[in-house]
Amino acid sequence: MNYNSYFENALIAGRKATLAPALINQVLNDVAAEAIAQTPYILAENQKDLDLMNPEDPKYDRLKLTAARIEAIAGDMVSVANLDSPLGNQLSETHRPNGLSITKVRVPLGVIGVIYEARPNVTFDVFALCFKTGNISILKGGSDADHSNRAIISVIHQVLTKHHIDVNVVTLLPAEREATAALLSAIGYVDVLIPRGSQSLINFVRDNSKVPVIETGAGIVHTYFDLSGDLAKGAEIIANAKTRRVSVCNALDCLVIHAGRLADLPQLASVLKEKQVEIFADEDAYQALKNDYPENLLHHATPEHFGTEFLSMKMAVKTVADFNEALVYIATNSSKHSEAIISEDAENIATFLNDVDAAAVYANVSTAFTDGAQFGLGAEIGISTQKLHARGPMGLEELTSYKWVVRGDGQVRNP
Repeated sequence: MNYNSYFENALIAGRKATLAPALINQVLNDVAAEAIAQTPYILAENQKDLDLMNPEDPKYDRLKLTAARIEAIAGDMVSVANLDSPLGNQLSETHRPNGLSITKVRVPLGVIGVIYEARPNVTFDVFALCFKTGNISILKGGSDADHSNRAIISVIHQVLTKHHIDVNVVTLLPAEREATAALLSAIGYVDVLIPRGSQSLINFVRDNSKVPVIETGAGIVHTYFDLSGDLAKGAEIIANAKTRRVSVCNALDCLVIHAGRLADLPQLASVLKEKQVEIFADEDAYQALKNDYPENLLHHATPEHFGTEFLSMKMAVKTVADFNEALVYIATNSSKHSEAIISEDAENIATFLNDVDAAAVYANVSTAFTDGAQFGLGAEIGISTQKLHARGPMGLEELTSYKWVVRGDGQVRNP
């Protein structure tokens, strides 16, 4: 199949007149309202996808939509509508001795391709953020969410048509694998690709794309409980980071604990026990837990349990001799997504926040907050774990580039 017609139509949509901010905001509000109004239809299509997936699959929770989740997604779109657009913002201005006025202003990235797996909420989020920033979006969802994605796109297209806007400002490619290959090779059509999903998907896109890629990496997330950590705070933070929603990238994967606090490990894990979290503990942590934690949920860790993104009710526990060993361990095993310290030692907190190389670092806070909406961005197109262009939750500003605007009055450059 030739996919160039999809790409060409997207380019044509991008060349049309820039939409007025008031119209953009009205469309986003209308899509949010229509999503809620058509919740029964969206959920019925989502159920078709759920029926084809094993409920034990970690992707199942990501795939699943509910009325409450659709309402939250709609709320995020309204939040995006209410935010100021970064387009046209002047980043700098210089007046040269020869009379030139040079300004640096924000502009859209252009055509953004997003490849994602069983996460139908991404369809709404990408549209909202790209539409707000004047970008064109080309989406390639996974076959396991195709009914859900097509239902969502149909709702968005209905609203765009109502407002006489080219529906090709957002395109959902066919679910087949060939469409992925075409998108990876869409030089001249697509300005940047953003993969959202498993590490294997991200690696595949990075290794095979001919189009520039912004990586939204897997989250191998650690929380370090320091010698001075507060026990009550720690238990609550650890439980929230691990169990709030296990299938998301900001969920806790490994508790790193100071050897001097091993006696408190059973209390730190008390809520984890209630929630039936499986723990893979190193020998010291295992001995601290074995008389308190359910035998069927406590296992001896092996090397592959460390540096693993579980995406399920499983986590590792690693014992360290001191703060410096914790820093080394996290640096060695981190995916540079989100890392946290629980401590009352101001010096250790300052060192951790300064030295740990991750997109988001936390002190005495759950890593569950690594999220565009929680950061005040309205929504996110992904969590970037790289350092070029964007890092962390990618909101409106991260979907823009800039250009130099030079004004003069007949100046020419002499040799």
